[in-house]
Amino acid sequence: MDSHNKASDKAEELKGKAKAAAGKATDDKGLEAEGKTDAAKGKSKQFGDDVKDSLKGVKDSLKGPKDSSED
Repeated sequence: MDSHNKASDKAEELKGKAKAAAGKATDDKGLEAEGKTDAAKGKSKQFGDDVKDSLKGVKDSLKGPKDSSED
């Protein structure tokens, strides 16, 4: 998966955690809930990217080594 997407997804998770912490510190339940949602969204995107990467690896391994005599 694109490293930019991974970094962006991680940043979204961290931003959400910070927002949730700010909401908790200020006793703003709405901000806290929004932050938790953002963090979960970022984390789920990362998980989805990891699954895609794993499946690509499985697909590539099933193809096997390329036989140079076929050229």
